Amino acid sequence: MSKRIFRGLVAGMAATATALGLAGVAAPAVAADIPCGTARMIVPWNAGGDTDIVFRLVINAINDSGLKPKLQVVNIGGQSGNKGAKEVKGAKPDGCTLLAIHESQITTYLAGRVDFTWNAFEPVARLTYTPAVIGGSSKNPFNDMKELIAHAKKNPGALRVGVTTGSTSQFINLLIEDATKATFKYIPYEGTRERLTAILANNVDIGEMNILTAKKYIQEGSMKAFGIATEKRDPIMPNLKTLREQGIDLVYGLYRGVVAPKGTAKDVIKVYETAFEKAMKDPKVKKALDEKGTWIVYQNSDDYRKFFQKEFDDHKKVAIKIGMYKGN
Repeated sequence: MSKRIFRGLVAGMAATATALGLAGVAAPAVAADIPCGTARMIVPWNAGGDTDIVFRLVINAINDSGLKPKLQVVNIGGQSGNKGAKEVKGAKPDGCTLLAIHESQITTYLAGRVDFTWNAFEPVARLTYTPAVIGGSSKNPFNDMKELIAHAKKNPGALRVGVTTGSTSQFINLLIEDATKATFKYIPYEGTRERLTAILANNVDIGEMNILTAKKYIQEGSMKAFGIATEKRDPIMPNLKTLREQGIDLVYGLYRGVVAPKGTAKDVIKVYETAFEKAMKDPKVKKALDEKGTWIVYQNSDDYRKFFQKEFDDHKKVAIKIGMYKGN
């Protein structure tokens, strides 16, 4: 199967871009009965990670709008995001608990690490997209993906890849293996921070990260970026070649969004859907996300549900093809 199934980065980007020219966040009307003064926004990864940073920025804008209840980011890391996801899955569907989610909720299910996936929740809104970068320590002898892959083919299993097992950080590298017929050695780490520490220390040869992280450490002289999984070069790092330019037909990244416990009432979903939509139209939010190499790709609850189903189907097909699939 062609990796082109991941090319659809932004459905409706033009509409989103137009909407961003509108006024900033305004306080949404609350018609639903949400029985808490403060609702938990569960980020199922540790504080300081990419998803945590994105959600704190967005939640601050929503709270500044006057939404009732207020939202509080709560980090519940562990198990590739599944510890926090289980917390939300078992929570009351009363609007007092939400979950930050991305493709790891799909890939960990496909890898057999958990027995539920995105459809165990009610989609609220899709928010952002961040493209994936492959990087390594500046001590690394390689300079680009071609050199990496040539080494991996010549020495099967010698190239050390830092991953969080079952997550998107492993999935993208499995796709690279499949596309190039190379063989990697996977070294597991609990989360992004631990994986990044290993990359910087040259304890692994490569790992997946976002573009802003790569740029930061490249400027410090402690990291190299070997390729970005986008259709075209990213203006944040215009000298960084795409994977396609280096002979790897792959586009990949993270779509971040919000879901609620299964059974949450539609009027409650609407309150949060409206709040997140208005936050995504806030010029200050857009500017801050742009600076972090993250794009706004807002979708409402219904469209996000359709997107999630397609994303799951596409990932499942590839997982079966590359021998990763262990789901039900």
